[in-house]
Amino acid sequence: MIEANNTNNRRVATWLLLCCALVFAMVVLGGVTRLTGSGLSMVDWRPIMGVLPPMSDTEWAATFAQYRESPEFQKINYDMEVHDFKRIFWYEYLHRLLGRAIGLAFLIPFLFFSARGYIRGHEWPKYLLMFVLGGMQGVLGWYMVKSGLVDNPHVSQYRLTAHLVAAFIIYAYMFWVAMSLLFRHADGDRHHWYTKTLGLTTLVTITVISGGFVAGLKAGLVYNTFPLMGGQLIPPGLFALDPAWRNMFENVVTVQFNHRVLAITTFFVVVLYWYFARAHALPPRARIGLHIVLVLALAQVTLGISTLVMHVPVPLAATHQATALLLFTAALYLCHALRGTKR
Repeated sequence: MIEANNTNNRRVATWLLLCCALVFAMVVLGGVTRLTGSGLSMVDWRPIMGVLPPMSDTEWAATFAQYRESPEFQKINYDMEVHDFKRIFWYEYLHRLLGRAIGLAFLIPFLFFSARGYIRGHEWPKYLLMFVLGGMQGVLGWYMVKSGLVDNPHVSQYRLTAHLVAAFIIYAYMFWVAMSLLFRHADGDRHHWYTKTLGLTTLVTITVISGGFVAGLKAGLVYNTFPLMGGQLIPPGLFALDPAWRNMFENVVTVQFNHRVLAITTFFVVVLYWYFARAHALPPRARIGLHIVLVLALAQVTLGISTLVMHVPVPLAATHQATALLLFTAALYLCHALRGTKR
């Protein structure tokens, strides 16, 4: 009976990890959509009926006509022809289509596993919460897009960051539940490095949030030198806006400066964490996670600096965002490994 339960748990965990992989792809594709300026190419939202793209020249012309009414076309892409429009349309269309696919990839196996008894009735609320969060993420995505369909053809950095953070929350929740199915909790005892690891994960999360504001404001396109900004360690104009709190979220100079400071701080904290933690008795899977966190932190800071000094090329910037999620995953894995498990 125990072996059967373990097998069922592994099947459910595998499904959840596959859903995590789809969310990971969604985050990366969303980043590419933003970086290529494609996010405002679809000016309506049809969650059910909007599955099929334009299929004929007439349909493409009608879709392009809708886009031509948008502020982005009138103020930025006014010289765009329909063949140029198709290029940006496909990124946003695939992003939305993947969102629908994730919904089905979650719902259908959930119903199957529930019917077979792999997921028991008392466990339904946490899986239903995952599904509801996913649906709300779609609504939040459209709420973000709507902010760029008004007079100013740029999405709100607040809504973009909220959309990004929501994706990380959904991802983290599914990942944690999957880990709990694969590695059963043994007792209430936590490793004494758990709190430090939780603090590290929080720092990584805050750095990711700051990166969302950099993306939303396109702050990576100013001061493309490192480590100095405009020849200075602390650039002018950090507190140009009033009241002062607005600079943290609306001043491109301050937002980029804060992300630099947080990113470098996170990197050195990871190095110190790795150096001191390796001397302690850690569970085997935590020790593996420890080394992975160090490697990913090194890769992430290298990618971040390279993205900045090369003026934010799409492949590098997208890889930088993907590595942020990998680093977050590794830190989360470490947290789970140190909370007290059987293996």
